[in-house]
Amino acid sequence: MANAHAGAIPAQGGFVREKILLGKTWGEYLRAQITPFNAIAAVILAVGIPLLVLRFAVGLAATTNLSQTSPWGLWIGFDMMTGIVLAAGGFTIGATVQIFGLKEYHPIERPAILTAFLGYAMAVVGLMADLGRPWNIAFFPINPNVGTQSALFEVAWCVTLYSSVLFLEFTVPLFEWLGWKKLHGIMKKSLIALTVLSVMFSTMHQSALGSLFLLAPTKLHPLWYSGFIFIFFFISAVIAGLCMVIFESTISHKVFHKQFEGQHVDVEKLQLGLGKAAALVMFAYFFLKLQGVIDGHAWGYLATGWGAWFLLEILGFVLLPSLMFAYGSRYGKVKVVRAAAVLGVLGIVLNRLNVSVIAYNWNLPHRYVPSWMEVWVSITLVTIGVLLFRWIANRMPILRPDPQFPQEH
Repeated sequence: MANAHAGAIPAQGGFVREKILLGKTWGEYLRAQITPFNAIAAVILAVGIPLLVLRFAVGLAATTNLSQTSPWGLWIGFDMMTGIVLAAGGFTIGATVQIFGLKEYHPIERPAILTAFLGYAMAVVGLMADLGRPWNIAFFPINPNVGTQSALFEVAWCVTLYSSVLFLEFTVPLFEWLGWKKLHGIMKKSLIALTVLSVMFSTMHQSALGSLFLLAPTKLHPLWYSGFIFIFFFISAVIAGLCMVIFESTISHKVFHKQFEGQHVDVEKLQLGLGKAAALVMFAYFFLKLQGVIDGHAWGYLATGWGAWFLLEILGFVLLPSLMFAYGSRYGKVKVVRAAAVLGVLGIVLNRLNVSVIAYNWNLPHRYVPSWMEVWVSITLVTIGVLLFRWIANRMPILRPDPQFPQEH
């Protein structure tokens, strides 16, 4: 993942050469793209994009292992449920900086918002691939047959509105890149209002995704089903946001290290601060999950195979990383905090897959297993998100300040 000398001032030339080709000629730019990472990504896209086209051409039955008894699969459990929760860093860090006034976290605000925006965009693509009639998604606000009391109706509206808010927040670095100072000034002044909206919409739809499963008490395993599941979804979204920001900032600091040259940004200090917050939230989440088991009278299931799987989730991917966060933050062990963030991200992925796929329809004799095409499409969407993040971060003032706007970043 070469950063193509993104921190350097581009050579004089036209818009395409300066802003798109990073000061290179077409030949120089194309030669710079010949890297092992780009080669792997090209293979993934060369197979994945035709698979997406095939899905829309021939339907779900020919490309997935979904059925009438298992209508939800990997594209909902991973692309949608997991993609949205892992994008929670946008509202988490946005609120930290814009609402709570912790300006020292500003250097990681823009990467968090960009990650959230791309995460939601890829989640929407995954959702459309999963829908039997994806074109109907454009008409849900005006369709008189839509159930307005449905949790999905609320989720659809909030995801649509929050994605729009994320785009508007993203226009601040976009207008800096384009040099549109007047529009930039307008959007910069709107950031606090946009952040308030992002927190409101995120709180509503992150919890509403959990509310969906309140309708399926006989389908979701009792160890994961709870009357508080909508609360669990929201709190775990905060955890996901904190962990993803630590994980993303670690990767960005290594991959785009040239962009950090000359900046006085103590990434490790910021990560230790986020680790303290993550430790507190994860401790609370762990005991709330136990309370959910008690409230649901599901203790007896802990002695079963499902119980072992549940304990792996909450002990190995909630309690353990929370202790690691606490230890690492207390003693300044940033590597421990980063390792805890990786475990936290994996734990959130496992939780969403457990709730929506693995432990859903747990008592049916036939289990859903995704087809290789479903897996490849999911990998393709992740790859596209990574490539878009790299392309934007190499060109726009996401990780570095713009010389024309030194006071803004």
